[in-house]
Amino acid sequence: MSERTPVLLGEPPRPPTAATAGLRGALRLPLGLVRTARPRQWVKNVLVVAAPAAAGRLMAPGVTARLALVFLLFTAAASAVYLVNDARDAEADRAHPVKCHRPVAAGLVPVPVAYLTGVLLGVLTIATAFVYCNTMTAALLAAYVAMQLAYCISLKHVLVVDLVVVTTGFLMRAMIGGVALSIPLSRWFLITAGFGALFMVSAKRYSEAVEMEGSAATRALLSAYTPGYLRFVWQLAAGVAVLGYCLWAMESGGTPDGGLLPWRQLSMIPFILAVLRYAVFADRGSAGAPEDVVLRDRALAVIGIVWIAMYALAVIDL
Repeated sequence: MSERTPVLLGEPPRPPTAATAGLRGALRLPLGLVRTARPRQWVKNVLVVAAPAAAGRLMAPGVTARLALVFLLFTAAASAVYLVNDARDAEADRAHPVKCHRPVAAGLVPVPVAYLTGVLLGVLTIATAFVYCNTMTAALLAAYVAMQLAYCISLKHVLVVDLVVVTTGFLMRAMIGGVALSIPLSRWFLITAGFGALFMVSAKRYSEAVEMEGSAATRALLSAYTPGYLRFVWQLAAGVAVLGYCLWAMESGGTPDGGLLPWRQLSMIPFILAVLRYAVFADRGSAGAPEDVVLRDRALAVIGIVWIAMYALAVIDL
């Protein structure tokens, strides 16, 4: 029998080999750039399917491939803005207890590299949209990048305008799928999507204001808003979004030819329930990131699935 080398429980871990250390060093910059691009935020860009879904065009030939491209383009545009923003705020982030861990602030990604990568990514995104989509898609992406950069530089310090800019970013996500596919955008779609986005944005700001009330640490401009004002904004936005959706659903008439039930009109029920359910979290001051609210609340997720099912039945006239 060959003797085995005993392994001591208290033995310290072996130092990494030169090859392992070299691999980690080589991956340090790419992984830092990916982290700076905020992968967790990419889920928001699923909104690019909103306009084609509202028009009942999701199953049309070639739509899936085009929407996948638009999703990638919008993700790249948003990532470009994050890179430039973190490069610009590197010094301030180093003094922040949480933001100091961001790759640029922590020194994992040099500031010039973040700037250069962000600018190149933004330019390539717009150029790709111009070549493979259409002029309007490229123009919308260019407007998004310009607006978000202006927000990072100065607009985030302007009362009310900061809410409008963030809301418009969500609205652009909802619009761009229809723009890329040359689908006319209904006024009711724009009203519902726009005020629905304002509802979530202002509910998030309200929650932040409630959590930070009485605290010395506040985000830029948040202390200038009162919780009462932000409550008024999200309540107003929720009411307009519900009204816009109901007017759109009722405008389409009664039961379609061959349809079993008036699914479009019935879809108002889960839509209103979803708004009311989300408002519970907004009222408590716990409506943080919208994706987190939806994922952690099972009832809200079920209501959302019911609404999608009813809307799908309306589109296929079942």
